[in-house]
Amino acid sequence: MEAHILTIIYLLASVTFITGLKMLSNPATARNGNLIAAAGMGLAIFGTIFLYVGSDGKPLGNYEWIFGGLLIGAVVGTLAAKKVKMTAMPEMVSLFNGMGGACAALISIVEFDHLWHAEGGDPVFMDRMKLLIILLGLIIGSVSFSGSMIAWGKLNGKVKDFAFRGQQSLNNIALLRVAGLATWMVVGLPGDMYWYFHVLLLLALLYGVSFVMPIGGADMPVVISLLNSFTGVAAACGGFLYDNQVMLTGGILVGAAGTLLTILMCKAMNRSLINVLIGSFGGGAAAGAAQSASGGTYKEINVSDAAMVMAYANKVMIVPGYGLAVAQAQHVCHELEKTLEARGVEVKYAIHPVAGRMPGHMNVLLAESDVSYDKLLEMEQANDEFKTTDVVLVLGANDVVNPAAKTDPASPIYGMPILEVEEAKMVIVNKRSMKPGYAGIENQLFFQPRTSMLFGDAKKALQDLLAEVKSI
Repeated sequence: MEAHILTIIYLLASVTFITGLKMLSNPATARNGNLIAAAGMGLAIFGTIFLYVGSDGKPLGNYEWIFGGLLIGAVVGTLAAKKVKMTAMPEMVSLFNGMGGACAALISIVEFDHLWHAEGGDPVFMDRMKLLIILLGLIIGSVSFSGSMIAWGKLNGKVKDFAFRGQQSLNNIALLRVAGLATWMVVGLPGDMYWYFHVLLLLALLYGVSFVMPIGGADMPVVISLLNSFTGVAAACGGFLYDNQVMLTGGILVGAAGTLLTILMCKAMNRSLINVLIGSFGGGAAAGAAQSASGGTYKEINVSDAAMVMAYANKVMIVPGYGLAVAQAQHVCHELEKTLEARGVEVKYAIHPVAGRMPGHMNVLLAESDVSYDKLLEMEQANDEFKTTDVVLVLGANDVVNPAAKTDPASPIYGMPILEVEEAKMVIVNKRSMKPGYAGIENQLFFQPRTSMLFGDAKKALQDLLAEVKSI
């Protein structure tokens, strides 16, 4: 009876995962979608704890360890989510994703140990299909874990880009060795497989590090998405091992969603996934070579003049970037938007798919300050409206508004679709300084005749703008 009830619970949980994922595609329903999927996961967890019956007819047991782990994880996760700053959200996503990969790898380690001892240490009688799934979970989970930890370190500045000539070839050789060793273990069933299994674990962890290390900082959103799909596939392998429908469904959904998001983000950058993985866009060495000054001149604008042109404009478009997140200025930005609208100014936001440090970073940032979802325009919509826009206010964005992507074939970002802010009647760019953005390239937008620079911290600049607009 318990088995039938548990199957129904797994079915319900799978439905909540699918429903929640569908709702995440719309900002207006994303919060509820997340809650629905979380509720389904909770249902599946507690259903497994209390209703699972093993092949020996015994319940799960070890409740003190299970609930101890649940309690520690719930407390740590809640505190981390509540205290993390919006600028550190990409790092937290990488960290949590790495933990998922580690869990998948640990499942493979435990199940291999069970399989090894079940056969008395003789691999000749091992189930090859089960061994294949164990090794896949081990490799993918380990790569996801170590790669996510490097991504986490890069995002918080503790790990620097590291690349050398021939590194990609070395990485490819390492991957082939990992795949070759795993294949030999499944096909040949060597007697000393227990030792080879741990060698494979070490090689997979090292490959995860070398795989992410040379990838440039500007490509981190794509890497995070790709590693997320790895974790999903590794979790699905665990679902196969345990014949657990909800774990299998959840893993497949995460793997598929992460893969599709990776493809969409590559399309938004007009680059192939292979180019992202080997191109080192925004990497240390490449970036340094791209920082040659063009000799162009820029002009500054003071807060009073900027407030004046915005207050008397018919239409203002705001382009949020990582600088806005760093300054925690999203709430002030929303206040400025409301103040301008009270004066009859139409205000909208232009969102680039890879702005920030993770997929959807700017959407999450603005949602936190209760900006209406209807005001968030995707890149294609925004580009259609720039020609009819009086003032574009760029807040901390850089590479996603760089005209070099359209005009300079020698630029590393050439061909990448951008927000065509230069089409507006006037562009005001708020930055701390003239330093290049995350990709390390000079921005031609800053030297165009319609562009004016408003230097300073985004929050302070917006507060001053808000006060000036109110005084007009």
